[in-house]
Amino acid sequence: MDESARPLRDIANPGIKAPGDLLRELRAEVANLLGRNSYSFPGAQPVSFARRHLDELRKEDYYVCEKSDGIRYLLYLTADEHGGECHYLIDRKNDYWWVHQRNLHFPLAHDRAAFHTGTLIDGELVMDTLPDGSKEPKFLVFDLLALDGKADLLSKPLDKRLGYFKEHVMKPYKNLFAAFPEELQYQAFKVEMKEMQFSYGIEMMFREVLPSLKHQNDGLIFTCRTSPYQFGTDPHILKWKAPHENTVDFRLKLNFPLVEPNELERADGQTEPFVDYESVPDARLLVFTGNERGVPSYDEFKEPLYLTEDEWETLKSWGDPLQDRIIECCLDEQKRWRLYRFRDDKLEANHVSTVNSVLESIKDAVSDGELMAAAKGIKDGWKMRQQQHRDH
Repeated sequence: MDESARPLRDIANPGIKAPGDLLRELRAEVANLLGRNSYSFPGAQPVSFARRHLDELRKEDYYVCEKSDGIRYLLYLTADEHGGECHYLIDRKNDYWWVHQRNLHFPLAHDRAAFHTGTLIDGELVMDTLPDGSKEPKFLVFDLLALDGKADLLSKPLDKRLGYFKEHVMKPYKNLFAAFPEELQYQAFKVEMKEMQFSYGIEMMFREVLPSLKHQNDGLIFTCRTSPYQFGTDPHILKWKAPHENTVDFRLKLNFPLVEPNELERADGQTEPFVDYESVPDARLLVFTGNERGVPSYDEFKEPLYLTEDEWETLKSWGDPLQDRIIECCLDEQKRWRLYRFRDDKLEANHVSTVNSVLESIKDAVSDGELMAAAKGIKDGWKMRQQQHRDH
């Protein structure tokens, strides 16, 4: 099979990265489409779920869906300089990945050969594992920012935005592959809408939806049904993780000790103190506090990263640079911060506001049992609002 007409093998490298001038043009184009002055990544970011958010779920209508452990992308449907169909995936670093045009097609409802432009879709790329063990890339859609050059969608509530996506993008896409199912195998990835439940459908999420997933999951996302789309941190998108799975992304700072040479080293001619890169270093965690005149600034987190001898030996054996890497950390049972994984998909550590939000979630953790117990009150609130709406 031609490499340019086959499913993605690596969701972290989904295409060809747009270089300098083209990248600047694309960022300006998307900012213009959305009516923004900023060229930064426009995607909405959730806040961590805390106990006070249980009240929020009782008072407002929210949808809930699973939080996939994939890679967040905005999918930009546009045209190239020759007027041909063109697709970019925009990652959180605000890099644009060109996906080969032979790999994707999003037809218009009235004309299968025509395609959407000026369309920006929010979602997550995951790698599903099928029953036979093979892998299948899938783009799970959870929001729509612009459709065919119109960004007035941004001010509409979530259910309306999803309705537009379903009617104008998903339906023609599904009809196309119902008519030509053999073509689906050549797509870079399949596209599906993320399954949204009413916020009180929590038990169903835990009992049915999460166990049947074909990809990794790391929690739930609650999104307000009536809110407009918000660039950057959105207090109406709530990220719930099991208390032990709450994590923070830090920048790693390794401080290596200066040691005096021992007798053997002196005999080998090493007489001056030297930096010991072999022993476990003092591993500090840096929190991003913002950009001052374009230069990122950091505060040192109050607690260090706990590294065992074995972990340090493993890290050394990889031979990868470690200094200044972005690392995702979690708390162990002894309340020590441990390395969970490297986050090379992220350009920056979590901002201090995000770190504080996660720390609040950890301190104020809501278990899955408490979430399920709150479902009845959440449902009662929802029904009451519906009734009031009907009465008016």
